[in-house]
Amino acid sequence: QVQLVESGGGSVQAGGSLRLACAASRYGWSIYYMGWFRQAPGKEREGVATINSDGITNYADSVKGRFTISRDNAKNILYLQMNSLKFEDTAMYYCADRYGVRSMATPLSTTNYIHWGQGTQVTVSS
Repeated sequence: QVQLVESGGGSVQAGGSLRLACAASRYGWSIYYMGWFRQAPGKEREGVATINSDGITNYADSVKGRFTISRDNAKNILYLQMNSLKFEDTAMYYCADRYGVRSMATPLSTTNYIHWGQGTQVTVSS
């Protein structure tokens, strides 16, 4: 059973930074995709950033240049560094993964992912 536990959310003023972390229990999988997704009240969950086992990253246009996804394979932790935060970044942020898939046509699509964490809230005040 894969478990994903997010942390690092909080409240910050616009222009500030936060770093989210996702601790993943993973056993023996070397091919995978992992990603960060977010859902604001009244909106659908959307992809923010993804990374695969080859280190290939994808970002939503709305966060390019501001957010950086990375991973620590030794610790099985996925990170999301968020800089220059905007009010519209306010949402619940979720970590998700999918194993055994080497490539995806649409890695930011939520339907590609099987395991999900419980989420961590990010609130940006203007």
